[in-house]
Amino acid sequence: GLCVAFNVDVSSPRLLRGPPEAQFGYRVLQRAAGGRKWLLVGAPWDGPDGDHRGAIYKCPVGPPNSTCTRVNLGDAALRHGALPARNMHLGMTLLHGPGGGFVACAPLWSQECGTSVFSSGICTRMDSELRPVETLAPTAQRCSTYMDIVIVLDGSNSIYPWYEVQNFLSNILGKFFIGPGQIQVSWHRPCPTEAFSAARGGRPDATRLLIVVTDGESHDGEELPAALRECEQRNVTRYAIAVRRGARARARPRGAAHRPGPRQVLGHYLRRQQDPKDFIREIRSIASQPDDKFFFNVTDEAALNDIVDALGDRIFSLEGTPGANASSFELEMSQIGFSIHLLEDGILFGMVGAYDWDGTVLKEGPAGRVVPPREAFQEELPLELKNHAAYLGYAVSSLRLRGGKRLYVAGAPRFQHKGKVLLFELGAAGAVAVAQALAGEQIGSYFGSEVCVLDADGDGDSDVLLVAAPMFLGAQSKETGRVYVYRVGQRLVAPAGTLHAHKKPQDSRFGYALAAVPDLNHDGYNDVLVGAPLEDGHRGAVYVYHGAPGTVLPRYKQRIEAAALDSALSYFGRSLDARMDLSGDGLPDVAVGAQGAAVVLRARQIVQVNTSLTVEPAAVSVIERNCRRGGADAVCLRARLCFRAGTRARGSRHRDIDLRYNVSLEERAPGARAAFDASPRRRLQKRLELSLGRQSCVRIPFHVLDTSDYLRPLPFTVTLELEEAAPGPVLDEKSARTVRRLIPFFKECGEDDECVTDLVLRASMDIAGSGQSPFVLRKGRRKVLVAVALENRQENAYNASVRLRFSRNLLFSSLVLQDGSPVKLECAALGGHGRLCTVGYPVFRARAQVGASAAPRARPRLLPRSRLRPAQVSFTLEFEFSCSVLLDRAEVGLVASSDSAEAEATLQDNAVQLAAAVRYEPDLFLSSTATLHRYEVHPRGAHGPGPEFKTTVKVQNLGCYTVRNLTLRMALPASGYRGAAFLSVTRVIAGNATCVLRGPGEEPRTAAAPVHPEDLLHVDRLNCSTAACQVLSCELGRLPRGADVSVHVLRTLHDSFFRARREVRVGTGMGTGMGTGTGTGCLLRDAAGLLSSQLELEILQAKRVPVSLWILVGSIIGGLLLLAL
Repeated sequence: GLCVAFNVDVSSPRLLRGPPEAQFGYRVLQRAAGGRKWLLVGAPWDGPDGDHRGAIYKCPVGPPNSTCTRVNLGDAALRHGALPARNMHLGMTLLHGPGGGFVACAPLWSQECGTSVFSSGICTRMDSELRPVETLAPTAQRCSTYMDIVIVLDGSNSIYPWYEVQNFLSNILGKFFIGPGQIQVSWHRPCPTEAFSAARGGRPDATRLLIVVTDGESHDGEELPAALRECEQRNVTRYAIAVRRGARARARPRGAAHRPGPRQVLGHYLRRQQDPKDFIREIRSIASQPDDKFFFNVTDEAALNDIVDALGDRIFSLEGTPGANASSFELEMSQIGFSIHLLEDGILFGMVGAYDWDGTVLKEGPAGRVVPPREAFQEELPLELKNHAAYLGYAVSSLRLRGGKRLYVAGAPRFQHKGKVLLFELGAAGAVAVAQALAGEQIGSYFGSEVCVLDADGDGDSDVLLVAAPMFLGAQSKETGRVYVYRVGQRLVAPAGTLHAHKKPQDSRFGYALAAVPDLNHDGYNDVLVGAPLEDGHRGAVYVYHGAPGTVLPRYKQRIEAAALDSALSYFGRSLDARMDLSGDGLPDVAVGAQGAAVVLRARQIVQVNTSLTVEPAAVSVIERNCRRGGADAVCLRARLCFRAGTRARGSRHRDIDLRYNVSLEERAPGARAAFDASPRRRLQKRLELSLGRQSCVRIPFHVLDTSDYLRPLPFTVTLELEEAAPGPVLDEKSARTVRRLIPFFKECGEDDECVTDLVLRASMDIAGSGQSPFVLRKGRRKVLVAVALENRQENAYNASVRLRFSRNLLFSSLVLQDGSPVKLECAALGGHGRLCTVGYPVFRARAQVGASAAPRARPRLLPRSRLRPAQVSFTLEFEFSCSVLLDRAEVGLVASSDSAEAEATLQDNAVQLAAAVRYEPDLFLSSTATLHRYEVHPRGAHGPGPEFKTTVKVQNLGCYTVRNLTLRMALPASGYRGAAFLSVTRVIAGNATCVLRGPGEEPRTAAAPVHPEDLLHVDRLNCSTAACQVLSCELGRLPRGADVSVHVLRTLHDSFFRARREVRVGTGMGTGMGTGTGTGCLLRDAAGLLSSQLELEILQAKRVPVSLWILVGSIIGGLLLLAL
């Protein structure tokens, strides 16, 4: 199927849709308040282009046609002071909060400070009615540009041209970062003393700056000291700019009237050649100290624009934060709310961007705010590894050890690219004591990006810590992901393996989301959900793991695939929550986030069904028949089935269940020994409405017709299942779905009901041979017969058999029963060279004496064992000798056995071992041909050798055995008295054979004295006893079955030897012989005697009346020496 199902219903999911471009489904959170239930869904990219503020959607889960609506939190809930909210991605984090509320975070909430943008993050706490209660921005800092600036211009008409002053004001204002959280500016002519008051818009905690621009001495100088003292009291920083007008001064525009003011223009001093030191001294006194930093002296109005850059730089270096021009950050980029965990005494925030992205944590609670300093984690995150971006706080949690101590948990998935998880204590002053560090094992796996703590038994102590590495590369370099399991002990955690996911190698990101959830399967232990949003081609899947005492079971109990819910789902499993009952049935429901969707899956009630089965009578009688069915005698029985259902679920509405069960009689067995009374079939389908907590019983009658196979019990099987129509209950996985009872047959084994047999085995083989006189396998004989007789001298032998083992040079051919034997035999191959032959299966019976009888329909009266007549079966086993394996012994072993008991004293006749020594006779054939059979010698012919002729000898292997190390030996008559040559070997063509030619006298066996020429007239044959011979020895090597080898000998006649003599006939004789092998020792030495044939060459004198002198020139092909290994 598409999912491995248990009790999370996938048949009727509730799909909630939202804008996919807004990342709807990034987070899900179940909510219930005031009798209403809904699902909160985060959409952190919600909003127009350029301002992804994010949003939270409220989705009712009750009405089937309801839609999700955006929650209007209002700008006030997402502001820190007067700062606006833009691109903050609200909804990246959602958390159940105290008092029935929840916390929503926007970790990318940013504030502009000058040219910098700091993403410090922000969270808002909502009540149960979704109303903002509190804004949490603990790391938001006041900008260094948070200033109130007052610009005071000379009130007289002496500063002109005015557009130069306007340019100066425009340029300097362009340098200022004006905004609610930064700089605000006011302009006064002249300077009122109340310019920084709250009534005029002054901010009491802002930095105060006064910029004075003038070109003349004041007329109310006596008030100046008091004004400066007031500025000092109000921490007003003062910049003074003196404008001196000289030769570059321009004429006043025509028509411009002279307007006297409180100050005389500096030009007045210059035109009258008066010293302006008093004026300069007064302007310097206005500036803050040191005056070289806060006083500017320009030549005229046009030169004001020359000091804009310098004035701006001095202003922004006045109250700069370390982040303004420094190379490192503290908490400005903390992104608070990226991860969040609810504590008993507050909230733990993860701050991945703090301390140059090394990260840290922050605890916010009634006792105050706790932020560890940069060096707090330096033992585990050394400062010399800065700029490596460990991302500590990517995931945060806490656990409680067995002894009651609480440890905080924070993941740093980018530490040294392998990741690390820290378990630590956090003091009230920010001191950190790291109790344990868990290190990742693979680069890039993001070990620690998700952590989850499980209290399996709900006793308040943590049992399991799960750490995810969702980018772990598995088989075939696929991003499978991995979740590590750590058991929580008294002081530390110990590794306990990993969770097992789908074995298919695929991109999965298993562990992208983790959630500890209430008990889903009603076993009293809380469970775990794991998301794998990239499985099945980015469709996604969710795994359900069940808790157990002190741990979590590593094998998943249910795998929910997105394809089983909706074909359009993608990235299913990116977020998880299952803490509440949204359907009102008292069971927790599972909420899963996907791309542009959220899915609510109902948990289903689990019931346990206990089944009991009894049969009356308890055994089937082989002989007694107590009823008739279908016109035949039968044995009738009755089965009683009882069911009791229960559940551990609390508050469930389902009190009755629909049970469907099937009853079968040896359903998969061939043939039919039994049947139900209600149906001729061997399978019944029934239904039953079962109330929880009550027992219901049914009776099912059936009968047995065939009792001949009474060794094999009769199986009675009950399989059951629930009518699992959603959202109905499901059957507990621990409940037996199949109940099977084997109904035995009543054995006829005497009054003691114990079968004691006495098997006697006899066997003989039709060949015999010993080491001194082995049996010879001659050509045409390849079979051996073994006669076997098995006798049962006592009671029935159940499952009797004869086990055969035979040597490798034998092949089993057949088994033949003797005529008239009523016992059935069947043989099956065993491993190697063996057979198992069953005898009279299922029982090899012992026959009673003649005259024994039994009353019909009653149990037979058995005779005493001493009066039983033996039963016997005889059969013949036929074997063939192998052509490929040659052994010097043929062996057959037989062992008889049964399942019945047998006395130790009678076991010695249960086995027979047969053996015979054997030798093999090769079947070789020797043949020869010649190209010259008659030759005429002329008395006056030319001197020299006669014609060359060829003799061919062929050796053929006609048997089925391969012959090795075969040697062909030929003795060739060559010369007569005193070495007079009459036949000479000119060439030997041997093919694959290796031949050696030895001259006369080199081999002692052919060294004979040639006859005298005078005696030659009385000799009719020349052979190795009357002439000197050459010996040709050829090693033929290996000769397989059906193969042959030929040797060609080319020779010449010498006419001079025969010219002075009478006419002769030269005969060539050939012979074969068998030798002994030096390898296996299985081939014979003189097995076939000598085979011979004749080739004749007739030599005639050129006379009118020829005189026949027959000379046997003994071209004796001197035997065939067979050396077979």
